[in-house]
Amino acid sequence: MVEQLDDVTIRAAAESDAAGIARVHVRSWQEAYAGIVPEAHLASLDVDQRASEWASYLRQGPSDQVLTWVAVSGSQVIGFVTVGPSRDEDAGRADREIYSIYLDPGTWGHGVARDLMRTVISSVGDKTTITLWVLTDNERARHFYRRHGFQADGVDRYDDVGGESLLEVRYRRG
Repeated sequence: MVEQLDDVTIRAAAESDAAGIARVHVRSWQEAYAGIVPEAHLASLDVDQRASEWASYLRQGPSDQVLTWVAVSGSQVIGFVTVGPSRDEDAGRADREIYSIYLDPGTWGHGVARDLMRTVISSVGDKTTITLWVLTDNERARHFYRRHGFQADGVDRYDDVGGESLLEVRYRRG
């Protein structure tokens, strides 16, 4: 749990950030999706396994196509965002998709997610279409996305999460 935020820096993620990203990823899921995603699935999330997956991914380094940024306070990773080409069938060639954006729950409400989102928008350009998928029942996230110019575009899908089929809605900006 983050008690006090020092200055927050947003920078490209490195392999050495894998454990911090994994910790944020798991804690954020367990907090944000409580009551939405099956509890057994949330309890089964393993930080060490996630860290190994993130280390493997980050070892490849950033590409022109996919980039992960981290928000760091002091020496601690407190959030991250990954963006790349849209994976949707109806996407335009230049469309981008936010694959993930998560914060340590102890930092919610401190402007860190706003800074990560501004980094993405600045990086891809204000005129670029950006999409993302959000669980329909995740009202907190949906409100955040609307505040940053995203709107539900009428496309939804079901995703299997922890053995349960959960409805997601696509949000679009630009």
